[in-house]
Amino acid sequence: MKSDKIFDIKQTIAVLSDKDNITKEFNVIQYKDLLNVILDLRKWDNSNGDKKMLKGITLTDEEARKLKDALNEYYSNA
Repeated sequence: MKSDKIFDIKQTIAVLSDKDNITKEFNVIQYKDLLNVILDLRKWDNSNGDKKMLKGITLTDEEARKLKDALNEYYSNA
């Protein structure tokens, strides 16, 4: 039987918040149609036992590195 699953969470980097079975997570995800893994920051609904994707963003490795540099600069000046 063919799976309808379009993604696989390869690694959870951080759970940033958890309230009422809704988590905000930063994950490494492999999408079914993509060759490379992608970084993913989004909310997840965990109320049914299965993770259901909610709104979020995906970042390439290059985008994540730029974001890291920008955050480092922001917090070094704070």
